[in-house]
Amino acid sequence: MRLNKLLESRMKVRFHDCDPFNHLNNSRYMDYVMTARGDQVQEHYGLDIYKMAREEGLGWVSAQTQLAYMVPADLMEEIVIQTQLTAFSGRSLSVEALMWNADKSVLKALVWVRLVHYDLHAKKSHLHSAALMQLFEQVVNPFAAATDFETRTRELKSKSAGL
Repeated sequence: MRLNKLLESRMKVRFHDCDPFNHLNNSRYMDYVMTARGDQVQEHYGLDIYKMAREEGLGWVSAQTQLAYMVPADLMEEIVIQTQLTAFSGRSLSVEALMWNADKSVLKALVWVRLVHYDLHAKKSHLHSAALMQLFEQVVNPFAAATDFETRTRELKSKSAGL
C-alpha cells in the first residue's frame, strides 16, 4: 500500500482563536498546524501520537519553528492545512505545513518545524524505533534541492500570486 506524502485537512477559524481584528491570532497558527498534523498522521498512517505518549512515554517536542505569515486567516473562514515530512534522522523530524484558504488559491502561512523524538520519563531525546524509521522512509517528501526558509517563502509567495 502506497502512503500519501502530502496530507491535508480542513479546519474552521474559531472566535476564541482570533485577535481583536477577527484574524487568527499569531500564536494560534502553530496550534492549528500541530493539531492538523496529529490528526493527519493518525488518520493516514495509523500513528496515534497521543496514545504513544500515554502508553510508551515517547513523543516529539518542538526544537525549532519558523513561520511566515502571508495573508490573515479570518474568523469563521474554512482553511486547508497541508503537511509533509521533509526530512528525518534517528532522533528528529522536519515537517512543513502550508495553510491555505478553502480552495487553495491563497496561501495564508508557511510553517517549518523541527521536532525531536523525546522520552518523557528520562527527559531526554530518544532514538526512533525501526518501525518509525521505516514509516518515515515511506512518507518523506524531501525538497528537490537544498533550500532555506526564506527561499521557500519567496518561492511559495510567487507561486501563490501566479494562481
